[in-house]
Amino acid sequence: MRMGSNRRLANVKTRRETGLDYIMQSIDLNTPFGKKLLKETKPFYPGEEEELKAELDKVEAMTIFVKENSRLVEEIQQIFMEIKDVSYSIERSASQTLTVVEIYEIKSLLLSMRKLVHLGRQGGQMCIPEEYIPADTTELLDILDPRRDRINTFYIYDEFSETLRNLRGQKREFEIAIRKEQKVKRDEIKKEHGIMLTPKFDIVVAKNKPDFEKVKAIEDLEMVDQDYMTATFQLKANEAIYELMRQMDDLHAKLEEEEEAIRKVLSEDISRYADVLLDNCERMGALDVALGKALYAVHHDCTKPEIADEHVIEIEDGRNLQVEDILRSKGKPYCPVSISLADGVTCITGANMGGKTISLKLSGQVAILTQYGFFVPARKARVGLSNYMQILVGDSQSLERGLSTFGSEMEELKEILDHSVERTLLLIDEIASGTNPVEGLALTKALVEYLMEKPYITLMTTHFETVTETEGVINMQVRGLADVNFTLLNREIQYARRAERINIISKYMDYRLYRVEKQGEVPKDALNIAKMLGISSEIIERAKKYIK
Repeated sequence: MRMGSNRRLANVKTRRETGLDYIMQSIDLNTPFGKKLLKETKPFYPGEEEELKAELDKVEAMTIFVKENSRLVEEIQQIFMEIKDVSYSIERSASQTLTVVEIYEIKSLLLSMRKLVHLGRQGGQMCIPEEYIPADTTELLDILDPRRDRINTFYIYDEFSETLRNLRGQKREFEIAIRKEQKVKRDEIKKEHGIMLTPKFDIVVAKNKPDFEKVKAIEDLEMVDQDYMTATFQLKANEAIYELMRQMDDLHAKLEEEEEAIRKVLSEDISRYADVLLDNCERMGALDVALGKALYAVHHDCTKPEIADEHVIEIEDGRNLQVEDILRSKGKPYCPVSISLADGVTCITGANMGGKTISLKLSGQVAILTQYGFFVPARKARVGLSNYMQILVGDSQSLERGLSTFGSEMEELKEILDHSVERTLLLIDEIASGTNPVEGLALTKALVEYLMEKPYITLMTTHFETVTETEGVINMQVRGLADVNFTLLNREIQYARRAERINIISKYMDYRLYRVEKQGEVPKDALNIAKMLGISSEIIERAKKYIK
């Protein structure tokens, strides 16, 4: 788990658009310590390849562990679900007296640690990696649990203090004496008036009954409650009872003072173990995150990426996890994509609906997940670490601030280029599409030429096919509808409702990329899609003429 670096690999938008935030939020964590740890995780940078490899080895070992120990994993997670964040109380114990609730919560945490230690060392064997096993805290648990019953409750037990035991004994004697006095009075009332009080020394009488006035007239009773139908009378305290209750009040003050003194001592005991407790919390948080990452990798068929020394991103059968989850929820398959990137400019071309932007974000997703120490959604991946990673894609927030699409793009592009350094990954989606085509093409070609001279990996999607004619630019084309049997597709669309046509075309679309070695005939996916969706054949033919 990477912690503590102040460097910034990617901004908030890049984390969101590549799906890193979505994946982190999807990881099932059960402890407050694990959630905090994951939130504070930092990426690995060039020069830290060995540390990243060690982290990925840990994830790999944990994936094997969760596959082989599903029952044990469930038991660990059950323990984690019961854990509360008591780190503030632990830290506070050094200077302040903790409340009964706080001490109870710390005892509960100690019991959870004890369960985890027992699970981790079942049958004398180490079942959980040693680095995640909490240190022994039995001594502190014995202090907070003097009866050794190991029940998840807490009380200021008599065993904590002989003074406390004696004071509580006196309290019980006073309670017995008060009750004896009350029983004597109750028996006198029964004998003299024929009225029987409850064990709580009260009686409820209906106002419309003859007994009401009789009970009301008894001097030893007082009305304590009434409504429109009934009245409740209770036994009055006589002088003997008043004196006993006064002594009880004095005793209560002594009891509160003694209990506070005990809580102070217990707080000091907890404070002595603070470092061990906080370290154990970190260990449990680390185990929680390790299990979460491994389970996510197993459930989403993610693999361990190979870490390269050179600046490359090579993906074989990669999947955008966010999009895959959406498709899976609709019962639709995902078409994996392969791509290989190195320093220079790679352009993805093809019609809309071809998944260019998804492939762009997939490349960023694999790269950023790798640098954060996660397994990646691909059959195979090889990644060289970047110093800086940014995505430029349509941003509704810029529009809300009153900027045009083009204006917001240029503002963001400037910031990205100003911060780019050696070993940068730039992901640029349809740059300059918000201005007139002539200037948009000119600006895009100029940007491509500029980036070709930089030590960056740049992946762009574009409608400007001629941009790929720039020397050295790699052109990846979406296969799209190139291999489709249009007779079958047209037949299916012909009888489909209008709302279903887009889904039918998507079903036939091949989202895989292939490298265009030389410029040939311009693809006509856009024209084919327009035609299938009902655009006049006359318009389609005229468009083909202009393409020629």
